[in-house]
Formats: sequence, C-alpha cells, structure tokens
Amino acid sequence: MSGSGRTVRAAVVHEVGAPFVIEEIELAPTGPHDVRVKMAASGVCHSDLSVQKGTIPFLFPTVLGHEGAGVVIEVGEAVTRVAPGDHVVLTWMPACRRCFWCLRGQAMLCEVGLAESLSGAYATVGGTRLVRGLGTATFGEETLVPEGEVVRVDPSVPLELAALVGCALATGVGAVWHTAHVTPGSTVAVVGCGGVGLSVIQGARLAGAGTIVAVDQVAAKLDTAKSMGATAVVDWSSEDVVAAVRAHTGGRGADFGFEVVGRAETIRTAFAVVRRGGTAVLVGAGSPAEQVSFSAFELFVDAKTVIGCVYGSTDADRDFPVLVDLVRQGAIDAEGLVTRRIGLEDVNDAFRAMEAGEVARSVIVYGDDGRKR
Repeated sequence: MSGSGRTVRAAVVHEVGAPFVIEEIELAPTGPHDVRVKMAASGVCHSDLSVQKGTIPFLFPTVLGHEGAGVVIEVGEAVTRVAPGDHVVLTWMPACRRCFWCLRGQAMLCEVGLAESLSGAYATVGGTRLVRGLGTATFGEETLVPEGEVVRVDPSVPLELAALVGCALATGVGAVWHTAHVTPGSTVAVVGCGGVGLSVIQGARLAGAGTIVAVDQVAAKLDTAKSMGATAVVDWSSEDVVAAVRAHTGGRGADFGFEVVGRAETIRTAFAVVRRGGTAVLVGAGSPAEQVSFSAFELFVDAKTVIGCVYGSTDADRDFPVLVDLVRQGAIDAEGLVTRRIGLEDVNDAFRAMEAGEVARSVIVYGDDGRKR
C-alpha cells in the first residue's frame, strides 16, 4: 500500500431512489496498482440517473459518476501507465488485455476489468464500505481507481471538456465509427439528442455522412443538433417521425438509425426510420424490464440489421487520445455539449434538469466556486 486513507467530499447515494448526499468519505490507501486522481470535472450522464433510480441494477451505497477527468496525485508502486501530474480521462470499461473479449479486439466487452474495479478497495463513509460507482466514482473531489481506468491525455485541453470524452463523446462518436462503420455520403437519423446523441451527430459529420436527421422533442436540443452538423431536424412531439425522416432521405429511410434513449418506443422508431437493408444501432442504455417486439415477417422482408452498442465499441487506450486531440483542434465541439457548469452541491438539481430535458450535459467543475454559469 502507498500513502494513507484520505478524507474528501463526495456525492453519496445510499439506496435506490434516494437523493445524493454530500458527505465526507475516506478513500482507501493507494494499493500497488491503484491511481489516486484529483477530479477536475465530471459530466452528469443519464446512465447515472438509471443507476440511482434502479433502472440499471447496481450496489449501494455508492458514489456515482463515470464521465470524468482530472490530475494524477498519487500512484501505487507497481503502476506504469501514469505518473503524478499527468492529466487523465477515466474510463468505466477498462480492458484487462487478457480475457476472451480483449484478445478478440472487443475491449468494451472485457469481462475482467470492470469486475476487478467494482470489487476492489475504494472508500468508506461512516465506516460503511462504498462501491465505486460504475467503476470510476467521479462525483467526488478525488477518486481511487485501478490503473487501467486512467488514460493520459494532452494537458493543453481543458479537463472540463476532456471529461466528456469519458462517456458522451466516446460512446456517440464510437457508435458511428466503430459499431456502425458509417461511410461517406451515408444518410443517418439520430433519435435522441442528449449528450450522447449530439456526439453521434458529430461522429456522423466527421465520418462524411451526407444527410444527418436529428430527432427529439426539445427545441433547444434540436437547435444544438443543427449547430453540430445535423442537416435536418424532426420534432417528435408534433411530427410523424417516420414520414419526416423518409422525406429527408429520398423517401426510403436512413441508411443508419441511431437510438440514443434506451426505451422500447424509441428503439422501434429508430428501426422504423431505417430503409430496407439499413442498420439500426441501439446506443441508449435501457432497462432489463424494457421489451421490444419485432415480427418475423418484418425482419425477413426488410432485411434490416439491428446492432447493440456498448460504449461505442470503444477501446479507451486507442480512442481517448484521438478524441481529446479532435477536441483540441476544434473538429469536435465539446463546449457546445455543456449546457451548465455546476458545483458538486448542485448534483441533485442537475439530475432534475436532465430528467426534465433542460440540458444536454451538466458538468461538475471542482475547485473554486464550481465555476457555475
């Protein structure tokens, strides 16, 4: 073990459905393969809301947050990936590089890395063991993670923007590049324009898609979608989505339809807006209780492909530095994804705003006064 336990503030959820409580937690001592990170920023993602509400099964009490970036302040004696002072983005799907999936180029399905993270020593609150939320626990002033969960990135990029690479950008852009393999000139429809959906739009733009149709029911999100590369928008609260998408895609439907909500209704919509022979990509994190039905006949006659998508088929070591560099260049608009900058104490309101559809992303900025705006 290196160092000693350290007390920091974090947002703790004690049970399913409970609000976040800002408490002092005690981090475990830094083990030989651990890295302690001073958090600079953490995005507030819908998957955290799904865990809080019990939609995604998890263990409690926990500190959530899985989209974060910070500066390394301590490493274990066996750590070789990073050193104190390095700027890092955290990944909630670390690759062990030795399991069946990793050895077949599917690091996002690693069966070892996340399990090791969830079972390893992290922190306690009032003597009770805390679970490292989704493996990273970025809703705290500091976190302690296995070294496989940190990726060193260019220090010239603001960490509050680099943080978005940890989930929204990796998932959205990766879904386009690595899961769907969108080709130049393709037609694309994106159902759901939150942080991940807007990242899908940017990935499609960078892939050279000729038509990108954004579908949502919040006018502000559709406006942002246009600024990020959508060539047309559809308001699902007032328009026939399938007819509108077909009108923008030569009457046939899109080559690729991305569902970025995780509900049965929107999955069916994404499938419906895809042309015969096209591909529906399911990006949204849905509940185990959500059931989606397709008739045998439609699957046969339309010859559509349905692809599940975990973390944008991302390999963090490969993809994070590339995405951070695209943010640095301005080729990816990370700033445009940030609706609000908040302090840690505002996390409950950030979840309320996310449920209400008021934001693309709230970002917790640590230090000073939260740099709220």
